[in-house]
Amino acid sequence: MRILIVEDEPKTGGYLRRGLAEAGYTVDWVEDGITGQHQAEMEDYDLLILDVMLPGQDGWTLLQNLRKSKPTPVLFLTARDDVSDRVKGLELGADDYLVKPFDFVELTARVRTILRRGQPRDTNVLQVADLQLDLTRRKATRQGDAILLTAKEFALLWLLMRREGEILPRATIASQIWDMNFSSDTNVVDSAIRRLRSKIDDSYLPKLIHTVRGMGYVLEKRETCDS
Repeated sequence: MRILIVEDEPKTGGYLRRGLAEAGYTVDWVEDGITGQHQAEMEDYDLLILDVMLPGQDGWTLLQNLRKSKPTPVLFLTARDDVSDRVKGLELGADDYLVKPFDFVELTARVRTILRRGQPRDTNVLQVADLQLDLTRRKATRQGDAILLTAKEFALLWLLMRREGEILPRATIASQIWDMNFSSDTNVVDSAIRRLRSKIDDSYLPKLIHTVRGMGYVLEKRETCDS
């Protein structure tokens, strides 16, 4: 999932970008409203996190202009805490409104809620290229071949396919699949990825699971394989 942050305060912007990246999202950050509108219109984002008071163009205007061309979900994150401001933001088309100072746990919960609204309800079968994962029957196939997976491998593949195209840090994978804090001293994630690759990639093309050096892993179809 791709998120664009439009925030002119460097400390807040940097904090948001680091935190959301660690949570597994692909994050861009710009510091003024004009650049924010241009980037939001030119690129495809799953969510905008938007301040109100911005240089160049305020958040109200950015949202009004964006709604003329795109339905991208918007979360206002601002110090303006009057009820009238909240109502204005929602009436302009924002999906949520959170007041600074904020708790990061609450922010991520609201982000997940907004993103879920835009996702299809029928997710019983996930598909990337010729790889299919049937959640109801708990079966995986590639090019029609049945792939036998352990419970953890099934969960890992579900996570990677559910968040197709996102770079997932090892810490995110460890937390989601093993309910553990990731430590650089453990290779549990890397070992699991190797086992999963041996089943879904070694005998097939194109390769779908890719290593992003220093960042984590991503499942997606690429024209060429570099990992």
